[in-house]
Amino acid sequence: MAEENEIMQFLTFKLDDEVFALHIEKIREVLEFTTVTKMPRTPEFMRGVINLRGSVVPVIDLKQKFGMSYTKKAVDTCVVITEVEMEGEKIILGAMVDSVKEVMELEKSAIEPPPKIGTQLSNEYIEGMGKQDEEFIIILDIDKIFSADELTMVTDMKGHVPSEAELELAAV
Repeated sequence: MAEENEIMQFLTFKLDDEVFALHIEKIREVLEFTTVTKMPRTPEFMRGVINLRGSVVPVIDLKQKFGMSYTKKAVDTCVVITEVEMEGEKIILGAMVDSVKEVMELEKSAIEPPPKIGTQLSNEYIEGMGKQDEEFIIILDIDKIFSADELTMVTDMKGHVPSEAELELAAV
């Protein structure tokens, strides 16, 4: 069991005007948003795949997954490469965010449970609420954001490695 005064590190990022956070140990790297190759027959929130040093990495639009607006490419738009665990297997995927803010530390005791609002569905992937200055930070549990079916679709997408020609076509 974790100590109450244990310091935890999070990567914070923005989706619209809200600040969200992921545990730093779930983050592989942060990339500038580049071209994404759209894959057929995938949900709207699955934006496609990118070629990351020879590996196919699916990219999801977190705002769309959460029922928010479509993420538009802007100067600060980033793809957070993260590790999701499903049935003991680690799946690498990219999450599109409006902008990355910082790496911050919070004491475990400073994290409150998610508020009980409306249906259980609305907060099943929220681990807790943190606060920095006067700003609330929604701490996400990346392992609970996607259903097993969605993650299976993601792993199926990885089976299709976009060729250089497909990447060039997608860039047009």
